[in-house]
Amino acid sequence: MRRCTKCVMPDTRPGIKFNKDGVCSACVAYEKRIEIDWEERYRELISLCDEHRREGDYDCIIAVSGGKDSHYQTHVMKERMGMNPLLVTVEDNFPMTMAGQHNIKNISERFGCNIISLKPNIQLQKKLMRAMFEEKGQPTWYIDRLIYTFPIHIAKKFKIPLIIYGENIAYEYGGYDAKETPSAKTQVKNTVAENFFVKDDPLTIYPDDSELEPIYLSYYVPWNSYVNHIYAMNNGFQTLEGEWKRTHHIENFDQIDSRAYLVHPWLKYPKYGHSSATDIAARLIRYGLLDRDKAMKLVEKHDHNLDKQCVKDFCEFLGYTEKEFWAIVDKFYNPKLFERDGEKWRLRK
Repeated sequence: MRRCTKCVMPDTRPGIKFNKDGVCSACVAYEKRIEIDWEERYRELISLCDEHRREGDYDCIIAVSGGKDSHYQTHVMKERMGMNPLLVTVEDNFPMTMAGQHNIKNISERFGCNIISLKPNIQLQKKLMRAMFEEKGQPTWYIDRLIYTFPIHIAKKFKIPLIIYGENIAYEYGGYDAKETPSAKTQVKNTVAENFFVKDDPLTIYPDDSELEPIYLSYYVPWNSYVNHIYAMNNGFQTLEGEWKRTHHIENFDQIDSRAYLVHPWLKYPKYGHSSATDIAARLIRYGLLDRDKAMKLVEKHDHNLDKQCVKDFCEFLGYTEKEFWAIVDKFYNPKLFERDGEKWRLRK
């Protein structure tokens, strides 16, 4: 496993590419920002919004979680673009953190927006989570799939063509189909929410979107998740400060809504040798907020160390013992990347 010579992202991240100098595609994309006429992109966004304005009705839909990026998206669309957005969210049915409970309420109160929230079928969620965890190591696939499809269903139902998503994950952070594009029509085909559906839940079907216009806000404004965090903090957003210090994260402001959900993104670690600490450290390096040597030390200390609270909530929700949980996780360790050291796995040097 080799890592980007500028950040700490390894070449095992699905879909990421490295150039001849050993620089990952996410860093290359970030460096290209200097060539972009952001004022022209901003004018394009204004023109797009002008096309969709509807007096006395909703102008757009924003897919939100209540997190830092959701706060920033809502600010841009409502306060800077003058739109009237309808916010759409999907609950994951896990116990929420206090910060998560506060933030979803704050985004509604701070910006004066209605929120339509889907609380999925808990029985079906548990059934699918167990199956996807045990077979593929993707326990929250059902929730992630709904996060992509539910806003589209609401857009069609209310006849609101413009749908706002945050960043283009594949382009910003490295992945398959990493093209710079304003259109978010193909994002449902990415590896997060693979393109199949559950017959018992028609909301997992991605409806025909020929009349809809889903977009990435990151195409029109220079996306910076740390700047979004600072903006959100200045507008009522709460981090996990004083509530929970997570052992496998290096910050307290990203993906903070619930604990059990974090098992899913952490499962990248046994499969690909990196997880949340790497993801955030790589971004902070690109933003000029962390140097590579310090980032590597943080990654080595935190990436592997899945927080016990995440495991506890996950097991209680699905009815596993922790022994059963770790036995399932054990089979996803990639022997090309890891070697056994007693009862533990260690990354190969």
